[in-house]
Amino acid sequence: MVARRILSDILNEEDDFEVVATAPNGLIALTKIERLAPDLVTLDIDMPELDGMATLARIRSEHPDVDVIMVSNLTQRGARVTVDALFLGAADYVTKASQSSSPEVARLHLKGQLVPKIRALLPRRGAGAAPRRSVKRGSPAHRTASARVRPVGIVAIGASTGGPNALADVLRNLPSGFLAPIVIVQHMPKNFTSFLAQRLDSRCSLTVREAEHRTKLVRGGVWIAPGDVHIKVQPADSGYQIVTDDGPMVNSCRPSVDVLFQSVADCYNAASLAVVLTGMGQDGLHGCRAIAAAGGRIVVQDQASSVVWGMPGHVAGDGLADAVLSPSEIGAEIIRRVGFTS
Repeated sequence: MVARRILSDILNEEDDFEVVATAPNGLIALTKIERLAPDLVTLDIDMPELDGMATLARIRSEHPDVDVIMVSNLTQRGARVTVDALFLGAADYVTKASQSSSPEVARLHLKGQLVPKIRALLPRRGAGAAPRRSVKRGSPAHRTASARVRPVGIVAIGASTGGPNALADVLRNLPSGFLAPIVIVQHMPKNFTSFLAQRLDSRCSLTVREAEHRTKLVRGGVWIAPGDVHIKVQPADSGYQIVTDDGPMVNSCRPSVDVLFQSVADCYNAASLAVVLTGMGQDGLHGCRAIAAAGGRIVVQDQASSVVWGMPGHVAGDGLADAVLSPSEIGAEIIRRVGFTS
């Protein structure tokens, strides 16, 4: 009851939001969704009668146009269930503050996450959409300066809202024997990223792991940035390695796509391939500028398949994208540019 009241109060403070109903359990929520047809539902993982996961499955089946934001705890169980919910079709999630937080701190913690995410998911009700610029789908964007294309030595991927499913679609299309390392920043808190790595590992033929400090990059390996630390690539003996960095947030993010992409541009230059998937904000834009300046290539997810066309939209709008594709097409494009053995 307390959580529902806090969420309702937060949303009712916004002039352009309307809370049409609340529900104490999943069964009542489904009845109200059928009757009221809301644009978006916030859904707690822990509910009586019908829990959050079962309710989410019903919403996705019966009301596929309704966006769902999960409300999760920053616990191992909360992280695991939330990652599963994202793969089941939840658009995004917010996390509750720790139990030691004061009521006002807990409210501000939720509001700071929830309001921007709703605005990004429902741009017709507010800000959050990327600037729209005509970029022909699937075609190279214009570059003011071009460099001789070198074989791709690394694939660096950035993602946020909607990223887990997009990542799964990209990675499942890549074969074993892939010829380059893949390093990924997905905006997620600590604990969540280890479960994301496990889920992605089970969905593709490549080995996906959470990155660790001084992990050596090898062909065909896939590494996910841990929550709450930046990752960079840097030279190591006879190759390159991942290093972790707990420096300040960049674009209000840690890990940050910009931090990873800048290091990739510095190390791999024209042998860099950057991929920007669905997500709110513009993390990755400055990194893509660095990769483009170094002669690397950039592929972004298209608007039609993105949950939020913020991160990829800003890169496309800046004229940096060599191709604008769906996630499954991005997998094929990566293979075309990198190659593979079998």
